[in-house]
Amino acid sequence: MNPDARTPVELAAWLSRNAVDALPAGGLERKLAEAERDGRPLRVKLGIDPTAPDIHLGFTVVLSKLREFQDLGHTVVLIVGDYTARVGDPSGRSATRPVLSGEQIDTNAATFQAQALKVLDAERLEVRRNGEWLDMAMEDLFRLVRTTTVARILERDDFAKRYAAHAPISILELLYPLLQGYDSVAVRADVELGGTDQKFNLLLGRDVQTAYGQPEQAILTMPILPGIDGERKMSKSYGNYIGVTEPPDEIYGKTLRLPDAALGQWYELLLGSAPPGDLGPRDAKRALARALVARFYDAEAAAAAEQAFDRVHVEHRAPDEMPSVTLPANGAGDGLVHVPALLAEAFGVSRSEARRALEQGGVKLDGEPLAAAPLDRPSSELEGRVLQLGKRRFARLVQG
Repeated sequence: MNPDARTPVELAAWLSRNAVDALPAGGLERKLAEAERDGRPLRVKLGIDPTAPDIHLGFTVVLSKLREFQDLGHTVVLIVGDYTARVGDPSGRSATRPVLSGEQIDTNAATFQAQALKVLDAERLEVRRNGEWLDMAMEDLFRLVRTTTVARILERDDFAKRYAAHAPISILELLYPLLQGYDSVAVRADVELGGTDQKFNLLLGRDVQTAYGQPEQAILTMPILPGIDGERKMSKSYGNYIGVTEPPDEIYGKTLRLPDAALGQWYELLLGSAPPGDLGPRDAKRALARALVARFYDAEAAAAAEQAFDRVHVEHRAPDEMPSVTLPANGAGDGLVHVPALLAEAFGVSRSEARRALEQGGVKLDGEPLAAAPLDRPSSELEGRVLQLGKRRFARLVQG
């Protein structure tokens, strides 16, 4: 918390200091003043659809902002969108999202609260599922859809582009912004946060609240964190993410893959500061990687992750600890082990992926490249040795 911020004006300026939008002008300041006058905490809303099982670093940008509100005494209302996930948020999409099963959504939702608590304070957190209120009667749905027009919904940039290109837009997708807006009505949100791609939805939520006779929420939009490719936004669908529950070695190693050009954004959005001026990009990335591991684990885990990385990538030695994979007792019945099948078992890849890795020289045995042929090798040639796939995956082979 900013120790110098005391008045609603100062607190609003501090809370919105790294936001992209703070709307309407003066809105957050007025909400803070009302909360002070009435002696009640603000209800600060964030909705997350559980379309994947893990929260990644991109989510922590807005979660960290929510924590700032909590540290000022306000209540965060985290809405797990078990119903809106069945619709699929069209934000930033050029095509309709695939529909997830109810079982997938429930499984993903079960992990969200525990992962969010790596950033948020449980004492000032209210977790709700929007299935509580969106499983509504048709009459209630009719009332909701009367609050806006098709023309208003088609103002969304992604809808407008798809409409102009004659690309399909489902009626269900058109409902999504209204359903998100109704979430604000259901929890009586004073403030709603989201990424910049959520701006239309957040503003429409104000209209829906007005239609239901509620005060309009203030909104803050936060910058979107680029992924470890430094180009597209961090997303599981792009494979450029770091999950907050990934092992320390993975968080550390993936961070070091960040392009130099994205280093400033990561420091600003994740640590709230610029990269150290006395460090070059390589050492600044190492400092960032240590800080991220320490945030989600501790300083000891950060130091161990750095040592493990150096052992493998600087000293070119196998890690101290690695999983063991048991070789078949009699190989394939004749003392032979099928290497693609062994790689599939050890590292969770398909056999075709394993064969490609062998052909491309991406498989090593005790640090030496393993030839692509023969694919069947005596188990005695493999027992007790270290199998490596790519630069960072290792397994020790033991006899069954």
